[in-house]
Amino acid sequence: MMAAHRFGHNAGMRDAVSRAAAGAAMPTVRRVPFRSLAIALLAVCMFAAASSVQARTIWRCVKDGTVSLSTAPEPGSKCEAREIPDDAVQTPNLWGAMGVFSGVLYEREQDGVRVYGTRRLPGAREYLRFTAQTPPGEPAHEGLGNVGTPQLAPHSALFAANAKTYGLDEAWLRAIAHAESGFDADAVSSKGARGVMQLMPNVIADYGVEDPHAPAESIRAGAQHLRSLLRRYKGDRTLALAAYNAGIGTVDRFDGVPPYAETRAYIAKVQALYVRYRAAMGNPVERPAL
Repeated sequence: MMAAHRFGHNAGMRDAVSRAAAGAAMPTVRRVPFRSLAIALLAVCMFAAASSVQARTIWRCVKDGTVSLSTAPEPGSKCEAREIPDDAVQTPNLWGAMGVFSGVLYEREQDGVRVYGTRRLPGAREYLRFTAQTPPGEPAHEGLGNVGTPQLAPHSALFAANAKTYGLDEAWLRAIAHAESGFDADAVSSKGARGVMQLMPNVIADYGVEDPHAPAESIRAGAQHLRSLLRRYKGDRTLALAAYNAGIGTVDRFDGVPPYAETRAYIAKVQALYVRYRAAMGNPVERPAL
């Protein structure tokens, strides 16, 4: 069943929905041909509105650090109205930087009115499922290094010494540096990370780094930061990597690995490199206990 059919056959509505379909930053919707969650929400608004209305209101609601979109304010959430013109060339991104994630559009009754939103509230019924692709998360990045042959020569003594000092697996520390910069001391990412360990400005300040491009300082601060993250997350390397990549606040907000495509690609890259570095350094490759 086509989305326009579900809401009615009004030609003006279909035209407006088609225009909204240009919003590439909004979710793609499964089971409907117009591939945007905003489209579904807009169509709901249009179904109940006069054809002369020039803009539609979508509510962006936040509760306990989570975001939802709705055709009416949600009880218990802090909601802001966002006006979307009928003639918008591209549907705006109302989510924020959240990477790629999947969700559900729910239908419910609220104050005698049928309401649609992406948060599951009491009495809500599943209406359709969607996948959203939003702009890249900050400061998440995939890293400048590529998965390839382990490089044991660059800064060998520094990695060995700092791994021992801060109680880290040297192969893991090397894998992170490889993924972050490819061992390039002059590397600067588009997100502002610098040096071998791609230190962000807050990490540079926290660990007293004077020259982030000096390998000794970069590797020392990176190792210190990783030790701190491992302690914070009780030895969970995956969460430590997620926080190193996207920030502690982001991991805490999502209560785990954030849904950023960059962060997930980064973690996979480090894990692949870690296996190679362990083997290259003569250590057994870790495998699940069966």
